[in-house]
Amino acid sequence: MVRAIVGANWGDEGKGKITDLLATSSDVIIRFQGGANAGHTIINEYGKLSLHLMPSGICSPNTVNIIGNGVALDINKFVDELNSIKEKGVPDPQVMVSERAQIVMPYHVLFDEYEEERLGDKKFGSTKSGIAPFYSDKYAKIGFQVCELYDDEYLKEKIKNVCEVKNLILEHIYNKPLIDTDELFNTLVEYRELIRPYVADTTTYVRQAIKDGKKVLLEGQLGSLRDPDAGIYPMTTSSSTLAGYGTVGAGIPPYEINEIIAVTKSYSSCVGTGAFVSEIFGEEAHQMRENGGDAGEYGATTGRPRRMGWFDCVATRYGCACQGATQAVLTALDCLSYLDEIKVCVGYEIDGEVTRDFPVTPKLEKAKPVLKTFKGWKTDIRGIREFDKLPVETQEYIKFIEKEIEVPIKMVTNGPKREEIILR
Repeated sequence: MVRAIVGANWGDEGKGKITDLLATSSDVIIRFQGGANAGHTIINEYGKLSLHLMPSGICSPNTVNIIGNGVALDINKFVDELNSIKEKGVPDPQVMVSERAQIVMPYHVLFDEYEEERLGDKKFGSTKSGIAPFYSDKYAKIGFQVCELYDDEYLKEKIKNVCEVKNLILEHIYNKPLIDTDELFNTLVEYRELIRPYVADTTTYVRQAIKDGKKVLLEGQLGSLRDPDAGIYPMTTSSSTLAGYGTVGAGIPPYEINEIIAVTKSYSSCVGTGAFVSEIFGEEAHQMRENGGDAGEYGATTGRPRRMGWFDCVATRYGCACQGATQAVLTALDCLSYLDEIKVCVGYEIDGEVTRDFPVTPKLEKAKPVLKTFKGWKTDIRGIREFDKLPVETQEYIKFIEKEIEVPIKMVTNGPKREEIILR
């Protein structure tokens, strides 16, 4: 059985907790796209862990955790993160890295920084983790696969060819220091030794696991609206955030996915630039940010304050449809308990007309939210484990969202801990 856990919005929906929960009943968990540019925060018996590259099943001793071929693998960050997890007391995790995964090169990070600097006020709000340059090179066929690290002559020749072009760009566009090819080769030799214990033919391993009836979980980074095709282009990430890409980034056939679980927060939050129709500002946003769980609403990777907004039915319905969601999870419901009134965005007004359909970016930039107001429940709902024991106002809020997004909400989280969840 193969399930995918993906985000329905801009990322930051609380996917890590859901993956951590389902990891206890999964045999294999696969990160299938993205890199260390975003993260998941999970809270369990080992404390609070911020994961960036690692699959969220890393704390489950019986689970094999795989970095799939679709991931942007930053080897230094991979090793540092694995060590920090062990220092938290997590038993030696089972980790495999696809031999077909490609490597974030040192110059990818530099090019990311240089381009944001060049763009100035028009920059994309990059985390400067090298992700856009990495995927640009991957599709230009000048990236470096993990397996290529283990052939010295091949590696030296490729470095020479790639750096000819890179150094022209550094010299004539960015006016920055050139890449030393010998130094880069030595760095990659260090990389190959760091990663050697984990490298495997994960495609063959996963296909056999499926044949053997193992439970496989695909874990996505960010959400539908950051997808370069379906999202708010160009303010997107550089790899597909959709469940459909999970089959590519994990190396399995598309017909194997049985369930697609789309995660959405009970309000909206977003890190980075781009249209965000239901956004709120000032003290109202600050209050919502500070009430956003034990970690607050700050980026797990960057620490940047997240932009805050009301739940967006238009964006979430679209996000769930793009993912092909078979069920939804509504997270962080307890974080709204301080409010007297709670608003929900039910439509967009664009040039005087109201629509329920999510538009393309130029129209999205002009959209204004159409809001519906609900009475708040004004009571602590943490610890409640049954839906019918929630306040009536809370139940009505969930049922309304479920109807609007047109996907059954099977799980509701009402606290950051693994056990703080309502199953419907």
